[in-house]
Amino acid sequence: MAGTTQLIGTSPVFIVGIVLLLALIIAIMAFWIWMVVDCAGRKFKKSEDKIVWILIIIFLHIIGAIIYYFAIKRKELN
Repeated sequence: MAGTTQLIGTSPVFIVGIVLLLALIIAIMAFWIWMVVDCAGRKFKKSEDKIVWILIIIFLHIIGAIIYYFAIKRKELN
C-alpha cells in the first residue's frame, strides 16, 4: 500500500481547471492595469476627475475598472 499513494488533485481535469483559472486571473489583472494606465494618461476636464477615477479603480479593483470602462473608455470607442 505504500507504493500506491496518489497525490490528491492530480487528475487532468483538475490541472486544466487550474490553468484556466490562472489564465482568467492574468486576464483580469491585465484589464485592471490597462484601465489604470488609460486613466492616468487621459485628459479630463477637471484634474480632480482623474484623481477620483484612479482612486475608484485602485480601491474597487476589477469592479472599479469595469465601471471606468463603461463610463469613460467605452464612450471614446463609440
